[in-house]
Amino acid sequence: MAHWQDGPGTLRIGTAAIPLEVAASYRARTRGLLGRDGVDGALLLTPAGSVHTFGMRFAIDVAYLDRRMRVIALTTMPPGRLGLPRLRSRHVLEAGAGAMSGWGLAVGSVVAVSTRTG
Repeated sequence: MAHWQDGPGTLRIGTAAIPLEVAASYRARTRGLLGRDGVDGALLLTPAGSVHTFGMRFAIDVAYLDRRMRVIALTTMPPGRLGLPRLRSRHVLEAGAGAMSGWGLAVGSVVAVSTRTG
């Protein structure tokens, strides 16, 4: 996908279709999941190489994706933490803690994203 825009989409992991919110603008990436009590599905931050959970109300699963949408690292972060930057990361996927293992997501998995705009 050449040009990302903020808005709704679908994350596909194998045969699973997960509701997705794309945060591509600086403003949307900066806000992320701050001030929320949870997330329905997942949030894709793009471009992004690292995240933090300062000001968050809940723990999150974080998947770092390379330019081919392959998972290069996975971690769970409690509130109030600063994640390490991942040099090859182009996108970061966030979801509620425990969600990604439930989806079968692992290092090496390739995800697909579809949006209403493309």
